[in-house]
Amino acid sequence: MKEITSTVMNPTIKKQLSYATLEKKVNEEYKKYTYLPSRKLYSIEVNGETISCIGVEFLNSKKAVIKHIAVLPKERGKGIGSSMLRFLCKKHDIHSVFAETDKEAVNFYSNFGFQITSLGEKYLGVERFLCEFKVK
Repeated sequence: MKEITSTVMNPTIKKQLSYATLEKKVNEEYKKYTYLPSRKLYSIEVNGETISCIGVEFLNSKKAVIKHIAVLPKERGKGIGSSMLRFLCKKHDIHSVFAETDKEAVNFYSNFGFQITSLGEKYLGVERFLCEFKVK
């Protein structure tokens, strides 16, 4: 995995982030990764193609929130998302990780070992979930 630090957004990264957030928010979110020291954005490339990215915000030295995680549809189900999570926890010695997500991503987090809590209908007609993982 490589850390993305360029202030100029690669179109492939823009596409990846659009899988994980509203398209109109992608530029704003990317700027946060390049300017805020509490945020980091990483990607995985295979044969020159960016196939995934993960963005995290560090709350303190041991606790982080996953802000964005995306894997190209054709690459999903291969363990890429899980390997990105393991990388982050190991590289930054994170002891607890949180994410807020929709119903579509709950199985991914649950399969990794996150505890899932429904937050109810946070947006009209959209149930949201808090996912929490404590590293053992």
